Amino acid sequence: MEEGPVLPRIPVATYRLQFNGSFRFADARDIAAYLNDLGITDVYASPYLKARKGSRHGYDIVDHNALNPEVGTDEEYCEYAAELEKHGMGQIMDIVPNHMYIESSENVLWMDVLENGPSSVYTHFFDIDWYPVKEELRNKVLLPVLGDQYGKVLDNQELRISFEEGSFSVHYYDHKFPVVPRTYITLLEYRLDALKERLTEEHPDIVELLSIITALNHLPPYTEISHEKVTERHREKEIIKKRLWTLYGASSSIREYIDENVRLFNGIKGDPRTFDLLDGLLDMQVYRLSYWRVATEEINYRRFFDVNHLAAIRMEDPGVFRETHRLVMKLIRERKITGLRIDHPDGLYDPSEYFHRLQLSCFSQLRAGLPEGGQEEFPLASSPDLEPEIIERYKESSEAGNKPFYIVGEKILLRGERMPEEWPIFSTTGYVFLNSVNGIFVETRSARVFDNIYKKFTRLNLNYQDVACEKKKLIMEVAMSGEVNTLGHYLNRISEKDRHTRDFTLNSLTHAILEIIAYFPVYRTYINSSEVIDRDRLYVESAVSKAKRNNPAISGSIFDFLRDVLLVRFPEGINEEDRKEWLDFVMRFQQITGPVMAKGVEDTAFYVYNRLVSLNEVGGTPDRFGTPLETFHGQNIERMKSWPHALIATSTHDTKRSEDVRARINVLSEIPEEWRRHLALWRRINRKKRLLVDGQFAPDRNEEYLFYQTLVGAWPLGEMDEGGYGAFRERIRGYMLKAIREAKVNTSWINPNAIYEDAVMIFVDAVLGDGGPGNQFLKEFIPFQEKISHFGMFNSLSQTVLKITCPGVPDFYQGTEIWDFSLVDPDNRRPVDYGLRSEMFHRLRDRERRTEGHVLSRDLTLDKDTGEIKLYVIYKALGYRRANRGLFEEGEYMPLETGGGASDHICAFARRLGNKELLVIVPRFLIRLVPEEERLPFGDDAWGDCSIIVPFAEEGWIYRNIFTSEVVAVRRKNGALCLFASEVFGSFPVALMEKAQ
Repeated sequence: MEEGPVLPRIPVATYRLQFNGSFRFADARDIAAYLNDLGITDVYASPYLKARKGSRHGYDIVDHNALNPEVGTDEEYCEYAAELEKHGMGQIMDIVPNHMYIESSENVLWMDVLENGPSSVYTHFFDIDWYPVKEELRNKVLLPVLGDQYGKVLDNQELRISFEEGSFSVHYYDHKFPVVPRTYITLLEYRLDALKERLTEEHPDIVELLSIITALNHLPPYTEISHEKVTERHREKEIIKKRLWTLYGASSSIREYIDENVRLFNGIKGDPRTFDLLDGLLDMQVYRLSYWRVATEEINYRRFFDVNHLAAIRMEDPGVFRETHRLVMKLIRERKITGLRIDHPDGLYDPSEYFHRLQLSCFSQLRAGLPEGGQEEFPLASSPDLEPEIIERYKESSEAGNKPFYIVGEKILLRGERMPEEWPIFSTTGYVFLNSVNGIFVETRSARVFDNIYKKFTRLNLNYQDVACEKKKLIMEVAMSGEVNTLGHYLNRISEKDRHTRDFTLNSLTHAILEIIAYFPVYRTYINSSEVIDRDRLYVESAVSKAKRNNPAISGSIFDFLRDVLLVRFPEGINEEDRKEWLDFVMRFQQITGPVMAKGVEDTAFYVYNRLVSLNEVGGTPDRFGTPLETFHGQNIERMKSWPHALIATSTHDTKRSEDVRARINVLSEIPEEWRRHLALWRRINRKKRLLVDGQFAPDRNEEYLFYQTLVGAWPLGEMDEGGYGAFRERIRGYMLKAIREAKVNTSWINPNAIYEDAVMIFVDAVLGDGGPGNQFLKEFIPFQEKISHFGMFNSLSQTVLKITCPGVPDFYQGTEIWDFSLVDPDNRRPVDYGLRSEMFHRLRDRERRTEGHVLSRDLTLDKDTGEIKLYVIYKALGYRRANRGLFEEGEYMPLETGGGASDHICAFARRLGNKELLVIVPRFLIRLVPEEERLPFGDDAWGDCSIIVPFAEEGWIYRNIFTSEVVAVRRKNGALCLFASEVFGSFPVALMEKAQ
């Protein structure tokens, strides 16, 4: 076996690709050369394991060990991987360890559970409570898939039985559910006496049918869980099915008999009594079909968030881990995958344990793939066959601080929260940076004015923290009450075992859980033993303290008891079994706080608190109006120190708005009074377009406020023809419908208010009209929007440069290399025109070869609406980063001070390594700085005496802007050595100043 550590491939820059039926492996292969030329080193791929048919995102996995056939064949995948290898590119794969899609018969694991219940060989895969509080669900799983009450659906003949290939199944539109084999008897014995009379009992077909029925009677019940009985059941049921199918095919009498029984069980529409047979059969199944609304209270399998069709899997089980990672590990061993992105690790029972197991498995595969590295295929971590030497080598490597494989986790960190240092990964997918860099383009001094504007326009006095808490409670009461109730019963069992807590009622315990989760300050804690670290203790105590203070009607001793449970403070004399029960409750509690935070805050509060919606981003705190520069620099220094290879992003598939939309909306913070005037004008123009619905105007004032911000941010560049304008109007309609449903104020996904929603759509159509010259709103709106758009582009260029040069690995979302004004998904999953981008890129490089740098840069600025300027910035900056990766991965990060009248309008820092130096200098808040008639942030007119102090320089040193090739000399001003902004920004709005050698 090869000696030495297994070293991870660290990307220079990543590019997110969304794979689906419209963008396949072949399409990714075709753009690999373009991405490489752009400066991308690693494709960051959305999930492409086998998902449900028609999936647009790939997170609804049905088979972890097959590629998605809609994305391409195995051969096409190999061609795609070979193309990446040809260009020296890596591939980070997004994988989904939390859940599987269960409303598809292609999910053979779930189908097996529905056929065999607790006796299924896959029952340990899913987190199912086979002994729930509701007695009727004992050893059953609730399936909330019906569009109406069960009885109505049954009487309407929407449920039917079929027989094919020896198996009976239940159908509900596109859903297909297996019938428990032992209950075949009910179908096969119906009218059996009549069949015997017709064929006689001695007839070979009758003899075989009776033998099959006898065999079915002898099957072990689906509640049997002993290995021997489970094995017998699975073997014998398949033999019986084959016998039944053979008999069905060979005997016309048996075929007619079964077909007629199926017809009779399927009932006669309009005659309710004819459905009694099917009702009785369904009652015998492992599953209970129910109205989808029942899920909120009675569902007994853990879901992904509140999504019924995504069932959580028990990744803490080593067998589940092995089975769901087989294909991924094969691709790692073959070097087709060089990194992993882990979706929603907060949903795992024990994220730290999962990440260690994952790194160990990757380590074993990488050792296997080394030249002369031993056997062809290594087993996965937690396999009894894993070589002790592999485990020991991994431990030695881990203790030395090495991480063998590049892994990042989709972990959302809130204000002041740090990544769990015990996780053996390279940090997160970039939301801390996203919110931080976005915040420095928000004028913090405008906070109070914006509070007043928002309050006056909406007539609401919203406190964001109160909104967030209220909406988390709403989610727990409406969408996730089943999960909270289950936790309440678990806690009640614990309380009953101690005479000091046995008098706490179930209701009071459940309510205490709800209140503590509502006040939880972070997505979750990571307690996995009785040794609780300070970080987690503080979060628990903070939540308990706030819940206790805000619920004076509930005994404080209940909150104290729950605090002790959550902090694993065992009472004296507790036995080992009860200790495990306590800890299991804590682990399950931690799995719920994250989904509640995500659904209550990201997917609800963010659509209610609309003061400045560019701040309403995943991991953000909308009540914090911007980011001070010193905070931004401090976070970068901390990342450089602790997580230098974390992904840093500005747009992702989960962001509420693209980076360019946010960059525009941020400009509003610079001109609050102008924003106030336009709001009043637009409201006056559009007042009569709002309709009265049940005594309330639609949209309400808060929704109208959101609508105007959305138009400012998403309005397309340039003239739109009729088709383009219609498409944009449909996008806004779709966004507003999603926004008002997510807000859950006047309508919702669960209880859509169709009349109200129609009124909002009518308002949108009336305001936008057909885009013609007679539209008074557009006459007033477009000049203002164009002004915002103009300065928003400079914001976007600045944040793009910062992303490429700050500590971390810059990540680009598909299509955003030119201007992209997408909103939340599905809007941001629209197809990307790579032909346009590739043609633009090659034309740009050709111009670069033929044109002097400062001429090209100024021309690009003047013609910036095409998006070429953003493409150019990315291409040049990434090229420099790739050529000097050591400077960015290991180099010092030093904030630079600025001086002069416009000093607050610049963000600057240096990256230094040895003799290599790069000064990063970008502008911000330009709308108040740039003369109205000029509108370009160049020269003395814009910058005056503003300077960037370079304390380590010497007078006369020369720095060259890599975007323009212009050189600027260090000069002395008031005793300080500096570069003058008017020279740095002589012909281009951003600067990377390399020290001339």
